[in-house]
Amino acid sequence: MFGVAATYKRLCSTVAVIFCAAALLIVFSFQAAADEANKKTVITSNVPLELPGRVLPAGTYVFKLLDTAADRNIVQVFDKDEKQLYATVIGIPDYHLTTPDKPLILFDERPSDSPQAIRAWFYPGDNYGVQFVYPQERALALAKRNHQNVLSMRNEMTQNLTTPSKSAADPSVRAMKKAEVTAVDPSGQQTAISTVVASKPK
Repeated sequence: MFGVAATYKRLCSTVAVIFCAAALLIVFSFQAAADEANKKTVITSNVPLELPGRVLPAGTYVFKLLDTAADRNIVQVFDKDEKQLYATVIGIPDYHLTTPDKPLILFDERPSDSPQAIRAWFYPGDNYGVQFVYPQERALALAKRNHQNVLSMRNEMTQNLTTPSKSAADPSVRAMKKAEVTAVDPSGQQTAISTVVASKPK
């Protein structure tokens, strides 16, 4: 359970990020495919998007779950034809107060000349989504810039993010599933994951 102060801070941060995302609806379009197993979501953007370990130019991309576990989700991002894999990203389940009826992407705040850094992805009809884990160096930069905690993992894991992988059994995916995930605060100190993601509602 979050303390009152932590809950209020998270709510304010979420409201700010949602407001930012709402303001960008004119440049983003979403489509969710009817495949509950992999949560396939098509995202079109006319601005660059940042994922852990990679910046994608403006264009159309497909987000799909490769694997889920109790405390780890593996998300893959493809080109619009699903022929080129751009990134395989580790995420932690995150819960939302309301259930979105359309795909929902939350962003970290950014300077106007920087790519949109994706914080979390929610599939329509689910009150839980996936909050992405950034390599420690980048997580710290985002935490300092946004004055909030960011999920992080060791920098050495970056190579696994862009390694081609076809199944959850691939070595790069297994390595990410075993990676130590913490959170980093704006001062650079490690902190608990619970300061970043919401726990499952009771």
